[in-house]
Amino acid sequence: MQNLLDSLSKTLGNLGQDVFSFVPLVSVILVLVVAGRLLNIQASRASGVRFRNQLIMVGLSFLGVLVVIVVLPVEAGVRSQLLTLVGIITSVTISLSSSTFLGNAMAGIMLKSVRNFRSGDFVQVGDHFGRVTERGLFHTEIQTATRDLTTLPNLFLATTPVRVVRSSGTIVDATVSLGFNIPHARIETVLLAAAEQIELKEPFVQVLDLGDFSVNYRVAGLLEDTKRLLTFRSRLRVAMLDALHQAGIEIVSPNFMNVRDYDPRHEFRPTAASAPSPAAADAPVEVVFDKAEEAATLATLRHALSDQQTQADELEKSLKECKTDQERDTRRAEVARARRQIEKLKADVAAAEEKEKADDD
Repeated sequence: MQNLLDSLSKTLGNLGQDVFSFVPLVSVILVLVVAGRLLNIQASRASGVRFRNQLIMVGLSFLGVLVVIVVLPVEAGVRSQLLTLVGIITSVTISLSSSTFLGNAMAGIMLKSVRNFRSGDFVQVGDHFGRVTERGLFHTEIQTATRDLTTLPNLFLATTPVRVVRSSGTIVDATVSLGFNIPHARIETVLLAAAEQIELKEPFVQVLDLGDFSVNYRVAGLLEDTKRLLTFRSRLRVAMLDALHQAGIEIVSPNFMNVRDYDPRHEFRPTAASAPSPAAADAPVEVVFDKAEEAATLATLRHALSDQQTQADELEKSLKECKTDQERDTRRAEVARARRQIEKLKADVAAAEEKEKADDD
């Protein structure tokens, strides 16, 4: 009987020790799950925190592994060997993935600290052009002119010059080659009129090159609404075609006559020029960059919500400084308006988030 009790006690002791050994692991998993949920909740309320949240989760996971090893009920020698193994694995991982996984992570940190672009901006990286839709720890996603989504590794962005279209405005330009027999003053007048027709700001014309058979002209102007960049690039060229044809200027180099034998009095231009349709030209832009526009809109709404909340809090604090009842009533009315605006912005943010989730699904 005594032997049975001793055996049962030993078995229960070993079982309790085994159960205790799982407590650190379960605790670390619970902490990671709770931290992940809290970070997701925070990400839904503020913009630009996904990158930071990814770094936090990576750091917490690494610390969790160390904590589990340190508190395991094993001998000191075994614990030391486990820590050494983790160090070796980490070193090997860093050395093997320095050009890929870790390289992209380090490049993502650098790009985030530089802050040279944000969601919704037009960027040109090598042969890739589009609007930024998402920025992560390892990659950046852009939406191209064909509405497709292109994922660019952060290491590629860090090692390749990135051209960012400024939100305050950008230069829209186009080039055309015309013959030496046409006075440049006349061409400049026509091209300036084309740029002014589509309402580009401060247009100008430059002579880029004097070729063997033609002169290369460049017409450009400032576009303040950068969201319509693709539209105005096409519209400028259409306006140039119409303006040159209406002015009786052939858009053809003199060496054209050396290839095809035509009557010198024959002109290669349409008999009638039609005016471009701005409404038709603007239509595709909303479809092409839909996800990029949603990302930019959501970021703007979150920023406006944060500013409005800060303003409402400051108004409430200033109530104590009011000396008369009239001032207090006026300030309370301002606070009420600010709170109503906050509720409206919250509804707009929630609707934008739901639309973004639906698109991702």
